Amino acid sequence: MKVLIHGGFFSESATDDGTKQRKQAALQQIVRKAFDYLQTHSALETVVFAVKLLEDDPLFNAGIGSQIQADGKIRMSASLMDGTTQKFSGVINIEEVKNPIEVALVLMQEDDRVLGGEPATRYARQKGFEVFSTEIPQRRNEYEAKLQSKGLGTVGCVALDANGRLAAATSTGGKGFEIPGRISDSATVAGNFATSVAAVSLTGVGEDIVSGAVAAKIVTRVTDGFSVEEATKKTFNELKAFDGFAGAIVLDANGNSFHLDSHPKMVYAVFDGIEEDIFD
Repeated sequence: MKVLIHGGFFSESATDDGTKQRKQAALQQIVRKAFDYLQTHSALETVVFAVKLLEDDPLFNAGIGSQIQADGKIRMSASLMDGTTQKFSGVINIEEVKNPIEVALVLMQEDDRVLGGEPATRYARQKGFEVFSTEIPQRRNEYEAKLQSKGLGTVGCVALDANGRLAAATSTGGKGFEIPGRISDSATVAGNFATSVAAVSLTGVGEDIVSGAVAAKIVTRVTDGFSVEEATKKTFNELKAFDGFAGAIVLDANGNSFHLDSHPKMVYAVFDGIEEDIFD
C-alpha cells in the first residue's frame, strides 16, 4: 500500500521559507492521514479523501483558496479515475462548491460522468452540495491588484490499496486571471489517469500537459513494459520541444513510484507506512 500526493508548484523566489515549511508540514500530515485511511478503504476512496483534505487547506490552489478568473469569479475543476473499473468522472469550471472532488465522486455513478460550467454547478446543488464560497482574502487582494499568478497550483493523489487497486484524483482552482471557460488538464486524461497497471496525477501548465497527453502517455508506457521512472522521464523529455511545464506523481500496481517536474519545484509527499519522502 502506498500514497503519493502533490500540492502544485512554488517558486523559491516567490515563496518565503515560512510558507515552504507550512506546506511541508501540511503535506506530511495529509499523506499520513491518507495512508491511515487506506488501511480500511479502497484506493478510490482514499484519493478522494486525500484530495478533499488538500482542497480544504488554503495553502493550496484547489477548493478553498482557488484562484480568481478574469471576470472576478472562481471556477474549479476536478476529476477522479478508478484504475480497476476504468471509469473517469469529473467537473469542469464548477462554482461555489467546497469540494469539487466529491462531486466527481458522485458523478462516478452516472452514465454521463463529466459535466462542465453551470450545469455542473446545478447538478451539485441537486445532489445536496450547498453554496460555499472558496474565496480567501489573499486571492481577492491578488485579483484586485492584478497580480499575475504563475498558474501552477493543482493538487492530486494516487494510491495503491491492499487489494492491488489503483486510483488517481486531481483538483485545481485554475491559474488565475484566465479567460472564463478555459479548460485545464485536471479534468482530462492528460492530467489524471489510472488503470490496473499505473496511476498518474499532474500539476503545472494545463495547456502544456494537454499538448503532451502526459498522464495517459505515462500509463500507456508503463503498460508496455517501461518502469515508472523510464515512462515518466521519456514523456517529460518530449515536453522539452515546447518547454512544457509539468510535474507528475506516478504509482504502479507493484508499489513502484516516481515523481518528476520539468521546472523547479513541485511540492509532494510519499508514504508507504515505513518510508516517507517530502519535498525539500
